Amino acid sequence: MIDGPLPARCDRDERAEVVARSRKLGVPADHARRNQLRLVREPAQLASIGADIHGREQWLTPRAALAFARMRAAAHAQSIELQVVSAFRSAHYQLGIIERKLARGQSIEEILRVSAAPGYSEHHSGRALDLTTPGYAALEEEFAQSAAFKWLRRHALRFGFVMSYPRGNRHGIAYEPWHWCWHALASSTRR
Repeated sequence: MIDGPLPARCDRDERAEVVARSRKLGVPADHARRNQLRLVREPAQLASIGADIHGREQWLTPRAALAFARMRAAAHAQSIELQVVSAFRSAHYQLGIIERKLARGQSIEEILRVSAAPGYSEHHSGRALDLTTPGYAALEEEFAQSAAFKWLRRHALRFGFVMSYPRGNRHGIAYEPWHWCWHALASSTRR
């Protein structure tokens, strides 16, 4: 893990402002309640996990970063390459994603099927990763056909990682075989 300049993060007041701005963009006031989502606090500490597939430095909480390093090494030992597409994202960054998609003409309903509302993304926690592997397009369902996905299904829980958005998930978010979130309790019960 590399320590370096940390990405910008939101405090509680800034997060509330971002949520208010997202409502002005059309995120329904009852969206979180209807989709069983909670506001996500951004972490006080982050650790670098290296560059993503685009060469941008990515971050996780220190414990999630360590768990990911161990998981990635175990996968590598079995000839599986796990590549990072994205990790920590602030609520401000998530708001920018929504604004860019709206500017491209997508409806808020379409956007919320594939992107969490600002303030509610697991990426804000510093524990979530979007993954891919060579030969597969990033952030596409085809990842579910890869040997990397099959490896994750068999082994990720041992390292505390859980696929957050299976088909028909309670949050109303589209199936995302690439999105995995680290949970301390899951990793401690699997040792």
